[in-house]
Amino acid sequence: MKTGSVTTSEAPVEQTVFLILFAISFSHLLNDMVQSLMPAIYPVIKDSFHLNFSQIGIITLVFQLSASILQPLVGMYTDKKSHAYSLPLGMGLTLIGLLCLSQAPSYAMILVSVMLIGMGSSIFHPESSRVAYLASGGRRGLAQSIFQLGGNAGSALGPLLAAWIIVPQGQKSISWFGIGALLAIVILFKVGGWYKKQMLTRLATRKHAGTGHPEFPRKKVIFSMFILLVLIFSKFVYLASISSYYTFYLIGKFHLSVQHSQYFLFMFLLAVAVGTITGGHLGDKFGRKYIIWISILGAAPFTLLLPYANLFWTGALSVIIGLIISSAFSAILVYGQELIPGKVGLVAGLFFGLAFGMGGLGSALLGSLADHTSINYVFKVCAFLPLIGVLTGFLPNIEAKKK
Repeated sequence: MKTGSVTTSEAPVEQTVFLILFAISFSHLLNDMVQSLMPAIYPVIKDSFHLNFSQIGIITLVFQLSASILQPLVGMYTDKKSHAYSLPLGMGLTLIGLLCLSQAPSYAMILVSVMLIGMGSSIFHPESSRVAYLASGGRRGLAQSIFQLGGNAGSALGPLLAAWIIVPQGQKSISWFGIGALLAIVILFKVGGWYKKQMLTRLATRKHAGTGHPEFPRKKVIFSMFILLVLIFSKFVYLASISSYYTFYLIGKFHLSVQHSQYFLFMFLLAVAVGTITGGHLGDKFGRKYIIWISILGAAPFTLLLPYANLFWTGALSVIIGLIISSAFSAILVYGQELIPGKVGLVAGLFFGLAFGMGGLGSALLGSLADHTSINYVFKVCAFLPLIGVLTGFLPNIEAKKK
């Protein structure tokens, strides 16, 4: 493989450092738990400040802009100049945002608070993905899967904790979640110390490295990145249809209770967690392009069957879909990082930012479509999204290029 120049944050250690990976994954859980609180506390804020739905939409817009669009910019900057303790700094912004939100006396202060939380997330994702890359020991897919697993768990845990704590206790109880952010700061300071040592030990490698050059022509890289972004679009919009509207689909079509429908959603989320951790490992073993093929296009037969299945097979198919489609993200992320050597932070920021943005935008668009048609129709339309996975065939074979 043509290595080119190696930055201080690009070359991974020789052995997988699982302690660092688990630390960064747990921090990811705490970060995404806070992120997922935002939609869950909207009813509380709406009633407390007598907001209309347009004002709620502006809160979402401010949060998503600060949490998604900033991520590629942060990644681009840290690719050039990494800061070992940027992770606890980012989590510090999240902590300040939470405390401000719990005490916010006005709508304007709510907007400032959610912007701070979003900015904290924008710093966290690119840099923590870089740490996972650095600690991978060459098992990059597995490392990203462990990291991503924490985020999935946090996203599922946030609304549940909000229902238990914030809804009955009110706005001021948001401050309790600052304990989680404070714990993450402590953990990330430890991670930052390890990160700093890795940066120092690789300084000589950077000095003696040759002048880098891309492995693929610029146009090929840009086209491949476009395909990866389209694949992320298909994956996360489909996941948004399940995570946001699956319970409504089950209640409307099969007349389940809210509680019973939540069991089905839990099984889907559990399958997503399992698929996330296995997808990265399989990508390391068999090649990331093959896993992208299987995890996007391979889900299509099951998504196409889902709208026409009975209750039992609806549950079974949703678990299969969760297992398959969730294995894609780690493979796509690491593939992108290997496609553009030395741009670990930029790729992570771009993909995480797009994933977050596509999930929110997709949920809103699908909700509007459901209002004008039906939930059943939404699931029939979304069933075709995994067919976009056929575009994987246009991606270059990076594994073959390495040999």
